[in-house]
Amino acid sequence: MNLRPAFFFDRDGVVNVSPGAGYVLRWEDFHFCDGVIEALAWLKKRGFALVLVTNQQGVGKGLMTQSALDDMHHHMQEELAKHGAAFDAIHACTCLKGNPGCTCHKPSPEMVLAAAKNLQLDLAQSWLIGDQDRDIQMAISAGVPHTIRVTGEHECGVQAGHVIKGMSELPALLKSLMQGE
Repeated sequence: MNLRPAFFFDRDGVVNVSPGAGYVLRWEDFHFCDGVIEALAWLKKRGFALVLVTNQQGVGKGLMTQSALDDMHHHMQEELAKHGAAFDAIHACTCLKGNPGCTCHKPSPEMVLAAAKNLQLDLAQSWLIGDQDRDIQMAISAGVPHTIRVTGEHECGVQAGHVIKGMSELPALLKSLMQGE
């Protein structure tokens, strides 16, 4: 069985502009971060599986329905597909933080491990990019050795392998990291 490497992306603050303390509840309020579409397309051409791993408590809090979240992700995928940059899988935990019955809320590695099983991924050759400690911790717990942290709104307590100030820096970082491949 041939396993392939993946690149895991957090959503808010990485794929789309962070809503701050709130939630992106409608497609009309979803705006891609500068550089992310270019980076996704570049990674896809290099054979990486692309996986979105996101906590979306807005559903659990009743601020939006699961259907509305699915619709937003459908529109996101349609837009990304126009650029050859669509995700191969989307894993979204809609549980409330602290829900005793939830096993998928970040920093749990469950979303990464489920994607690895479903898509036959080589986690030892994979990467994760996120903007919070819980993203980086999820990667570490899942055995994803390569991490990139987008600094910004959140305190940085868990060390990532690489740090960028914004998603617009990602394409250049990827090209410098992977130039020999």
